[in-house]
Amino acid sequence: MLRSLWTGASGMIAQQTNVDTISNNLANVNTVGYKKETVEFRSLLYQKLQTETTDNNGDPKPVIGQVGSGVRTGAITSRFTQGNMTATENPFDLALDGEGFFALQTPSGETAYTRNGSLVFAIASDGLALTNSEGYPLLDKNGSPIVLPATTDVSKLSVDVDGRIIEEIQVPIKEPEKVEGEENVDDEENVDGEENVEDEENVEGEENVEGEEKKEEIKYKTEHVTVAQLGIVQFNNPSGLEKVSGSLYQVTAASGEPRMELEDTALKRSAVRSGYLEASNVQTVDEIVNLIVAQRAYEMNSKVITASDQMLQQANNLRG
Repeated sequence: MLRSLWTGASGMIAQQTNVDTISNNLANVNTVGYKKETVEFRSLLYQKLQTETTDNNGDPKPVIGQVGSGVRTGAITSRFTQGNMTATENPFDLALDGEGFFALQTPSGETAYTRNGSLVFAIASDGLALTNSEGYPLLDKNGSPIVLPATTDVSKLSVDVDGRIIEEIQVPIKEPEKVEGEENVDDEENVDGEENVEDEENVEGEENVEGEEKKEEIKYKTEHVTVAQLGIVQFNNPSGLEKVSGSLYQVTAASGEPRMELEDTALKRSAVRSGYLEASNVQTVDEIVNLIVAQRAYEMNSKVITASDQMLQQANNLRG
């Protein structure tokens, strides 16, 4: 009966961890890029009740008598299913449609990864840095922080579906060159050999006016220039990533090294959705049902302990 006490206690401990995980999922139901977690259970050691595995005739028994000693938490796994896209109308709110992760540089100089694409431009010592809400700079395809010149007009920037940061610039249109042999109409009207005195006596200020008029006549066209490329990576086993605060993940031996989507042709590239954020993939109805199941399992294990205690009490009250 002591075994049943410890078995019931292990069940209560395991279900308490389950309830803790469910409560964390519900608490992060509105966290951008959050991935739900599920608890996986493992049985503890089994003890043989019979050392003999054969009967009186020496034939092997079809069933071995064993009793378990309880349950434990085997793993808490993150489910990296796609969350819903939430429109924000902010061009630097980015959502990844696929299995990719954004790369960020932490204050310690290490690289962290996230699915949270809520980005802003922060003033850095060498220009404008694209960072998350915590101020961690976003990394490009070369693993360097994305920093643009301080004079960059942020309103002219956009991000396309391939993760390229594009700047809209105005480029002057070159006027066609004057055809050789073409004569000025004013020169044709001049009398033979006679010079125009007024032209010779033009004031420098009038020449400047003509120059200003020429500048005003310059026409411009719009061009789109790529100024940076987002570094989006994937992992062989994203569930093996270590979870840290701020919806960040760090590489572990279980997750494997990051694989750059632009360089690895075997990967299916993620699409970048500008103006959207990826919502949590937590389904509240499922979590409430899981919470009820965990609560009932906890209650049943507590009744096992109560029943074992009553049985011990009866055994203690026996008299010879």
